[in-house]
Amino acid sequence: MEFESSSWIRDGVCFYPHLFGGIMITCALLSFSTSYFGMIGVPPMPHIFPDLRVFHKKKSAKKRVRVYMDGCFDLMHYGHANALRQAKALGDELVVGVVSDEEIIANKGPPVLSMEERLALVSGLKWVDEVIPNAPYEITEEFMHRLFKEHKIDYIIHGDDPCLLPDGTDAYALAKKAGRYKQIKRTEGVSSTDIVGRILSWVKEANAKKPCSELPQADESESVNRNTDNKVQVKGAQVPGPNSRVVYIDGAFDLFHAGHVEILKSARALGDFLLVGVYPDQTVSELRGSRYPLMNLHERSLSVLACRYVDEVIIGAPWEVTKDVITTFNISLVVHGTVAEKNPFLNGKLDQYAVPKSMGIFQTLESPKDITTTSIAERIIANHEIYLSLGYRLLIASQMINGAFVRFPQKRNAKKEASEKKYYEEKTFVAAD
Repeated sequence: MEFESSSWIRDGVCFYPHLFGGIMITCALLSFSTSYFGMIGVPPMPHIFPDLRVFHKKKSAKKRVRVYMDGCFDLMHYGHANALRQAKALGDELVVGVVSDEEIIANKGPPVLSMEERLALVSGLKWVDEVIPNAPYEITEEFMHRLFKEHKIDYIIHGDDPCLLPDGTDAYALAKKAGRYKQIKRTEGVSSTDIVGRILSWVKEANAKKPCSELPQADESESVNRNTDNKVQVKGAQVPGPNSRVVYIDGAFDLFHAGHVEILKSARALGDFLLVGVYPDQTVSELRGSRYPLMNLHERSLSVLACRYVDEVIIGAPWEVTKDVITTFNISLVVHGTVAEKNPFLNGKLDQYAVPKSMGIFQTLESPKDITTTSIAERIIANHEIYLSLGYRLLIASQMINGAFVRFPQKRNAKKEASEKKYYEEKTFVAAD
């Protein structure tokens, strides 16, 4: 919003007193003379003194409101994306602080993803304008002043769920006291802890069940034919232009991670419009086994839609890229990364990209990162004793972080535990599926 200042008279008096005084006397005399000699017309002021515009200040733009929100953002999910979307709506520019590994360990337990991976995920969201790495878990007075002075932050944002320090105090108490705090609604039904729990539950089931070789396998021909008949939905805020170069990439995009962000960024750079196909749950299960996907179709699609490099998403996309798909969506190029999940039940009997290859519109992209959904799940499984103990916060092991051993909290603070327990008892949770 722009406006003109009405203080030009004051400025004229202050900076040009003699000139301005003379002008005012002249105006008064002219006013008297025209009232006395009514037949004499006097031109309006701007024509007599065209340079009076020197006293007008230049138009100045309205100050943009900058808001700050921080978090661990470990195992990024649609709840994180929705929180940042809400935070951005409270201002014009969103600055996000990503809490350091050491601070997460001291307050919550060891993170699954590295700082580099978490930064890639946060930076890849549509609503994020700036990122501050290694942010503190607690909004201290020193850090709060740094936010206000260096980063020009107007408000600090957090969800309506409690964020307490090990001693039971509110991590955002100072921001609230300063009157610079705003609150958003927490997205129910998903959390990083919940995702870890899903993976660990598989470990328990796997120990009690038959080996993987004895699991029921999918009928390969049936999986291809059936998937093309699935009901699909197209979601996105963008529409490709008539001459746009539409790039298409598909996949499960399960447990959305930094590898997904980087390959989507690379794919988007090859055209004007990036269309992403997300496989239905049934397809993923048939290709990778009954334990997959970790996240259902709705959850996976929301994560992909939140990525800044994505223009549109086909929810429940067919596994095979057919001529009909290419024609319907006016696809110019089909791409696939070099790093992808293994499909043990496929056995290489069908090439899903046979049609675009025959049309000369297929390209293999070098994956910037070698991260997969399975590799992240394996990190959790390898340390499942630590993660299982997170529920009680009896973390007595040590973790090597940046070349130094960091001691986990010995026992969770009773006040913090009681406060969070009361909060979650009052909540009505929505099932993941």
